[in-house]
Amino acid sequence: MSNFKSPGFTCWLTGLSGAGKSTIAIELIRALKQLSVPCEYLDGDVIRTNLSKGLSFSREDRNINVARVGFVCELLNKHGINTVVALISPYQDAREQLKLHIPNFIEVYVDTPLDVCITRDVKGLYKKALAGDIAEFTGISSPYEPPSNPDLILKTHKETLNECVEKVLTYLHNQGQIR
Repeated sequence: MSNFKSPGFTCWLTGLSGAGKSTIAIELIRALKQLSVPCEYLDGDVIRTNLSKGLSFSREDRNINVARVGFVCELLNKHGINTVVALISPYQDAREQLKLHIPNFIEVYVDTPLDVCITRDVKGLYKKALAGDIAEFTGISSPYEPPSNPDLILKTHKETLNECVEKVLTYLHNQGQIR
């Protein structure tokens, strides 16, 4: 017997680059699979390379990217596959649209201060953005609109990875999404 409720849910992690979205998502997927919960992980970098190749970082193209990922989530959820998404998704209006179309949408704000994200900059993107070498970089030359009413807030600068994952698992359990 499967350990999930159908249709599936989408757990959408939003936040700045370097906030910890992907790290949390990978551990969350691992924990869900240990609970026999069918799930797929959709990573923003992988999506940009495949599903959304050719899109720019303009507001319109970023919202198209978010809508495309949301569409994939909706399809998977309809077939009982839960999704965990790690995507900056900087604009409130695009995330609000997801809530209208995905029945079991869970918005998780990975709320990490910009200065902490800059110190975690393993790819060197903030350094390039601050030097003006990357245009339209979220948090530097392009805005990030924090969620006004997220289902969960994770503070990776104050909470451990395990605490963040447990917080999400507890939320999913309390909402009846997992047993």
